[in-house]
Amino acid sequence: MVQKGNSSAFGSSGVRFLLRLPSPQTFSHYVGRKLFHFLLTIQGQGAFALITLGVILTKFRTARQVVWPLVFHETARAGLRLLPMFLFMAAALGLLVIGQSVSWLTRVGAINYLGTIMVIVVVRELGPLLAALLVLARIGTANVVELGTARATGEVEALEALGIDPVHYLVVPRVVGLALGVFSLTVYLILGALLSGYLWAFVQDVPLRPGDYFRQLTGALSGLDFALLALKTLSYGFIISIVTCYHGLAQPLRLEEVSSATVRAVAQSIIACVCFDALFIVIYLSA
Repeated sequence: MVQKGNSSAFGSSGVRFLLRLPSPQTFSHYVGRKLFHFLLTIQGQGAFALITLGVILTKFRTARQVVWPLVFHETARAGLRLLPMFLFMAAALGLLVIGQSVSWLTRVGAINYLGTIMVIVVVRELGPLLAALLVLARIGTANVVELGTARATGEVEALEALGIDPVHYLVVPRVVGLALGVFSLTVYLILGALLSGYLWAFVQDVPLRPGDYFRQLTGALSGLDFALLALKTLSYGFIISIVTCYHGLAQPLRLEEVSSATVRAVAQSIIACVCFDALFIVIYLSA
């Protein structure tokens, strides 16, 4: 069951009030309004994230026959259906990293560091972030459009009238599915990039045997890399789903507002993922 009036809680009245205000006359007023708008957005998305986590924990076994098929559907949409594109991106990523690094490593006689570079660039940084951005472009935008349309056409209020919690029915499957999708696709992207990287190195006649290459990879990897990789990818999926679902449910009150809400959601998701990645860089440097 649902607490009545959840749809009204989705509405960001403070943000809409700021948008209706006249244009600021001075630069300081403009900066102050932007800062206030940023703080209101952070507050709204933080509250929305806490509500979603609360629903996941308290209603995990509620309506399993309805919610769990939706979770499987969202996981397939954010994971399995994107696998061909990610395999192509894995081959391209291996070519990108190897193609730029092999020539320079050969010149300075440091070819033994090829595996270490692949771990630092692909496993720790570029692989997870690229996977998150690709899922955002394909699935995150669809979340905003679908939920924004449902919000604008009154479907969310109709769910509440039927006694269905919109967060449990609309948001939770997308959050769980997108988090698992980003995690699984990142693993495929990294494995494909590491394998294709050696293939491109072999094509360029790099004097590096497969056993030496994989020993370099295993020597550069540690248990911390695996733990942080899982935490980072699941967090990326959670952040993207929360931001996109928030903008889909909170912002569009009319159909013509859905496109602008999608643009805001994509921009804020990218900024949030990059800022979150900076925290992991600090952890790697301090470890």
